[in-house]
Amino acid sequence: MTRVLVVEDNADLAWGLRNNLEIEGYEVEVAGDGLDALAVADEFAPDLVVLDLTLPRMDGFRVLKSLRDRGDDVPVLILSARGDEPDKILGFRLGADDYVTKPFGVLELLARINALLRRCGPTPSDTRSVIRFSSVEVDPAARTVRRDGQDVALTPKEFDLLLALVERGGAVATRVELMREVWGHSAAIASRTVDTHVAELRRKLEPGSDAPRHILTVHKVGYRFSA
Repeated sequence: MTRVLVVEDNADLAWGLRNNLEIEGYEVEVAGDGLDALAVADEFAPDLVVLDLTLPRMDGFRVLKSLRDRGDDVPVLILSARGDEPDKILGFRLGADDYVTKPFGVLELLARINALLRRCGPTPSDTRSVIRFSSVEVDPAARTVRRDGQDVALTPKEFDLLLALVERGGAVATRVELMREVWGHSAAIASRTVDTHVAELRRKLEPGSDAPRHILTVHKVGYRFSA
């Protein structure tokens, strides 16, 4: 059974989330503050974390950073009333895979959780060849990236976005196509998520993120990859 950890200090909301997730067939644990969240994550080994940002003892940003610093690549969906763009950018930069603002629709949240689990799941049958450009080496089967011989830590969504661009062979991918392919969102959803993740990929993989050579912007359309 798929395990979901809900990190939320509002008891009523946490109960509602647990109830809806259990109805969908997930095994759910709840943590009411940041320190408890890390302890529960160790014992429960969740397949996905739904993470509030405003928490007692340790806020959600610090929880997320702690998870990523210790090498835990569990998919994390931030669920927060903090909807300002700087908060979203910081969340993605720290390794979040999706960001939903409160108030939210339960059906949309469940759809995003399902899409995130589906797209971040293991792919043991992946036999695609290693991809190389400049000093970067991408192994789709192992889901690893190296640059100048050193491992590069990409979030699951950053890795999926990179593959979505690379495997188009130079063809343009619109933001809508990338949102649908990588995040499972419908075409009607407008988001800066793609732009934020592209900026992070450039920062991690390009020799100069201000003048990218490989992940190129196609004005008013989207992005394309150039080897």
